Amino acid sequence: MRLEGRRIWFVGIGGAGLSGYAVLAKAWGAEVAGWDRHETPYLEHVRAAGIPVTVSAEMEPAPDGYETVVSTAYLSEGQALGPGPKSRAEFLAELVSLQDAIVVSGAHGKTTTAGMVAFVLDRAGRDPSFLIGGEIPQLGGNARAGGGWLVVEGDESDRTIELLRPEIAVVTNVDLDHHSEFASRAEVEELFERWLAEVPHVVRADELERVDLDLAVPGDHNRANAAAALAALELAGVDRDEAARHLAEFAGAGRRLELRGEAAGVRVLDDYAHHPAEIRATIDAVRDGHRVLVLFQPHLYSRTRHLAHELGAALATADVAAVTEIYRAREEPVEGVSGKLVVDAATEARPGMTVGWTPSVEEGARFLARRARPGDVVLTIGAGDVDEAVPVVLAELA
Repeated sequence: MRLEGRRIWFVGIGGAGLSGYAVLAKAWGAEVAGWDRHETPYLEHVRAAGIPVTVSAEMEPAPDGYETVVSTAYLSEGQALGPGPKSRAEFLAELVSLQDAIVVSGAHGKTTTAGMVAFVLDRAGRDPSFLIGGEIPQLGGNARAGGGWLVVEGDESDRTIELLRPEIAVVTNVDLDHHSEFASRAEVEELFERWLAEVPHVVRADELERVDLDLAVPGDHNRANAAAALAALELAGVDRDEAARHLAEFAGAGRRLELRGEAAGVRVLDDYAHHPAEIRATIDAVRDGHRVLVLFQPHLYSRTRHLAHELGAALATADVAAVTEIYRAREEPVEGVSGKLVVDAATEARPGMTVGWTPSVEEGARFLARRARPGDVVLTIGAGDVDEAVPVVLAELA
């Protein structure tokens, strides 16, 4: 067992990242436990793996004899626990070093592409391990320990992708999405080039033609994701025709154009899109002759300040839009920066369009539900908790 004899305490074990790392570490022989401040859906999988979890308002120190791994969300607090805690990125780098790995990164599409790769490996009988930043319902979660390739979703947001040394690297695309970390797109490109120089086999999605397959997931962007997945799978030894057959059955990742319900002839879908390019792609993917009504929750003050104009222009491709206040996540509020900037940009981009400034998610849900009619598609879009609008929309329509 790769981690036999280790005892590991995960601080922030309820997050999308550390929950998966904990499950894999347990399967690989470590004694594992952890703490989080809040209950999260990911903890269901953690507890199902037999891992004890403490949920409390105050951070719990590691038990005697345990090493500590701290999530990015709690890193500054975790450093106060004592010397030597490992960051999320350092521990992930260790996991990648222990098994032949495929790491999928890029500004957009990495969760779906990583999910595609893991799904095909599973259906092809290759018994993959995987650590993905979103739920893959057909695989039963976001993490698993297997005996085959380890499929990992890599993250460039804090530059830690450079620590990973896989056999195969996939870059879906390059864009400036994290303005508090990078000053320019050129900096992001330089980061990826340094990383890729250390990887034996590289797939660059921008060099591939979109696949001509009947996919279960809609949108031209998913054809690009599928092309990258097929290229990586070929490098991993999976016959392309076999991979394509399985890939056609892939139904998507959680919060990626996820159909959440239908009421009064209106379909309601939820998506994690938070960058202008993603918003445009998401709206375009569901258009297909339908009116599209969007509730958008901006994510991060830094991103909204830099991209308000582009976010508004992307929303202007919908028929009706509502914008909530910014989901702050890890950032402190910035004076003069709010979701209203995106509203103003959308009305400037398309004068006369119905756009609502609805600071709360609930207000936005009701704004769209009142304007929806049979045959419409309602999208909730954002990387925060905008998905909480879905039951409100459905209840208002019923």
